[in-house]
Amino acid sequence: MRIGLEVLSAHPPTELRGRKLGLLMNQASVDQHMRYACDVIAEACPGQLRRLFSPQHGFWGEQQANMIESPDSCYKQLDLPIHSLYADKRRPEAQHLRDLDVLLIDLQDVGCRVYTFIWTVIECLRACAEVGVSVVICDRPNPLGGLVTEGPVVQLGYESFVGGAAIPMRHALTIGELASLLNQELHIGATLSVLPMQGWRREMLWPQTDRLWIPPSPNMPRWQTAMVYPGQVLLEGTTISEGRGTTRPFEFCGLPGISEDQLLRRMLEVSCAGLLLQPIRFRPTFDKWQGVTCHGLSLHVQDPAQIRSFGFTVLLLATLAQHFPGCFQFTPPPYEYEYIRPPIDILWGSSELREAFAASRELTAIQISRLIQHDQRDWDRRVAAILRPEYSG
Repeated sequence: MRIGLEVLSAHPPTELRGRKLGLLMNQASVDQHMRYACDVIAEACPGQLRRLFSPQHGFWGEQQANMIESPDSCYKQLDLPIHSLYADKRRPEAQHLRDLDVLLIDLQDVGCRVYTFIWTVIECLRACAEVGVSVVICDRPNPLGGLVTEGPVVQLGYESFVGGAAIPMRHALTIGELASLLNQELHIGATLSVLPMQGWRREMLWPQTDRLWIPPSPNMPRWQTAMVYPGQVLLEGTTISEGRGTTRPFEFCGLPGISEDQLLRRMLEVSCAGLLLQPIRFRPTFDKWQGVTCHGLSLHVQDPAQIRSFGFTVLLLATLAQHFPGCFQFTPPPYEYEYIRPPIDILWGSSELREAFAASRELTAIQISRLIQHDQRDWDRRVAAILRPEYSG
């Protein structure tokens, strides 16, 4: 399998010949030899690369999450400026685009709506459309594969930097496909092309790609983390620790004052497909419950193809609310530059989950099933034209 960056390196597209280039990337933007995308492109297109841009967490991925901004810097090896797109501005400035012909994008997405990289890409499309700069995305695998979708879509009025359009939480698209869809549906009008991968198929989860996992952000250390992230990220909108400040973010969860053994027994009564659960105690070194022992669960990926993490986490919340009443609350803003709506609302894409818990601390299986679904037929219709034929089996 070859990613888009490697396709570019082997056969630079004629549309890049002699063009002045910018590049959006970070430390996970590497080829199979662990060479950074900027070095690969500088070699394939000598003298053409003018400037670099970085998403949330910074060029080197050293910054933590939720409004921890990165400053501009410099990539000294090539003597190129790095412009942060997660700072006081989250869109490239016109002055940084006007001397470019093409903006290249090479980012490893994780297949989840609330991961901010895709929204940085969308802001790049908007900025480039305004100044007439073309965009080329070097495509990469969706680590969650291209078949399974999960979770409701964002409802009108709940758009944010963790959900800027009506897409499900687990969307089953590559970053190139998702950018193509939103360029059309949001009427951005950018001149966009995608360098597709060679050898990737929609049914492939990350282990089937046979590639090393490079953490695209500090709290995405393993491909297993990505498998549980679409559900476990909901915990960011609660007082429950999602494991930040431990060595297993999103794979650990819990809070003080409950019994980890009782929680395990209750969770084993509901669906935990694809996961093995272990009762644990942990003490975060930062973030929620810093320095305080939490009681909860460790999630172990046993069969990644069976995992439906979004439904699992909603069942986890429902179990805690029913059997440990009052043990957690939904947290207030700010969260990812949203200062009015509760974080859980913009993570979920509406107020429905919060209102369901406000109405009853015992959600039925039918209520949960209705909450977590989206219109699959409508989604299939929307994406039909942008699915890359190269990725079909």
